[in-house]
Amino acid sequence: MSALKIKKGDRVVVLSGKDKGKTGDVTRSFPKDGKVIVSGINIATRHRKASQANPQGGLERIEAPLHVSKVAIATADGKPSRVRFEIKDGKKVRVAVKTGETING
Repeated sequence: MSALKIKKGDRVVVLSGKDKGKTGDVTRSFPKDGKVIVSGINIATRHRKASQANPQGGLERIEAPLHVSKVAIATADGKPSRVRFEIKDGKKVRVAVKTGETING
């Protein structure tokens, strides 16, 4: 598996699924699984029974991982773009295909 083109801290747009069109920041990345967790996207609800640690119990909402193919880097205007790697000044950098701008990180 090659390097993930999307990293922690990137602003991304969801391309498919129930949250299609929404944007958010990547909070965690799982390169081995090819998945990312995006803040406020793909919320899963767990029904938790009351326990010693959580005496109240109830509904627990957590952000579930999304496959990296379902998200794309958001350009400055908020539109999705693919990512390619280029060598600039002897460094490998990520570049947005649509705009040609360098992605920080």
